Amino acid sequence: MKPAPPTPANYPPYTASELAALSSRYTPSQLAAIQAGESSISPSDLATQATIRQDPMSLPYLDDFATIRPVIDHPARAPESNYDANLRFKTEDELASDLATWVEDLPDDADPVEWMRFADTLRLTVGKEEAERHPRSALAPPIPRLADPSIRYESEDADGDDAEPAIKRLMKQTGYQRDQIRRFRTKVLVQKRVVNVTRLGKIGSLYFLAVAGNGRGLLGIGEGKSDEAEGGKHQAIGKAIRNMVPIPRYEDRTIFGDVKGKVGAVELELMSRPPGFGIRCQQHIFEMCRCAGISDLAARSTRARNPMNTIKATMQALLSQRLPEDIARARGKKLVDVRKVYYAGRV
Repeated sequence: MKPAPPTPANYPPYTASELAALSSRYTPSQLAAIQAGESSISPSDLATQATIRQDPMSLPYLDDFATIRPVIDHPARAPESNYDANLRFKTEDELASDLATWVEDLPDDADPVEWMRFADTLRLTVGKEEAERHPRSALAPPIPRLADPSIRYESEDADGDDAEPAIKRLMKQTGYQRDQIRRFRTKVLVQKRVVNVTRLGKIGSLYFLAVAGNGRGLLGIGEGKSDEAEGGKHQAIGKAIRNMVPIPRYEDRTIFGDVKGKVGAVELELMSRPPGFGIRCQQHIFEMCRCAGISDLAARSTRARNPMNTIKATMQALLSQRLPEDIARARGKKLVDVRKVYYAGRV
């Protein structure tokens, strides 16, 4: 539906209220110049001849330039004269003096509105008033938000006020954001009840061993112990995230060669495998490989198969890999992947 064409009625003269508003901002000479300019243009000419510019210098949007739009306009900053290098906050004695002066000058029939007006107009600094009321800032104005219910904006606080204290503490310790922590793959592998024997008797608690990883080469294990299951799980997962370390991966799918690990009576061997082999090992090593992003691996466990020692031995074996670059550097040789040379890098 096309809008109706403009008519002279769309350009009425200034009303008395509009002239009063203009006179509060412009001087009498400026107001007279504005009225002379308005009277020199006929409303009928505006209605019949006014068209939207189509030249290359025209704006791609319609605007009367009455408001400053933060997205497309330059910000209106305070003048540099508003800056005061000697500006400082008032002391407690100075604020108390201002309050005492206001109380002395307060009339007997004052209403509570006077206190609100005093609180709004009270100065908190000593120096130029313009430096406090309208300071000069180098920050850009905020982008306005659209009143559209279908658009969901992120909270101003990136961490969120509803985050648990443990999550906030974990974010400060690791440097990860909350969405990154949520994307980590975590798994509780060992859960059992343990008893601590003291002179007061047996004190039981729950023990948890968890593993965490990002699926792209980071892996960590953590232990937690608490009287309640939920607290112990959170403690183990938090320690696993804090203990995450990079695991070397060949082609982002398997390990470099065969490695061995031994913790206590558990002895195991991890072996690299070709693409598509999969993860063929026991459940604890399988979960650790999934968290680390390893997709082709074979494992062999000898002697004992204690779950806790198996997990620790697997972590020890993954960290004991010898990289080809380290071997070449130790031998003083230059290492080149022949497949990348002869197959144009398609490996």
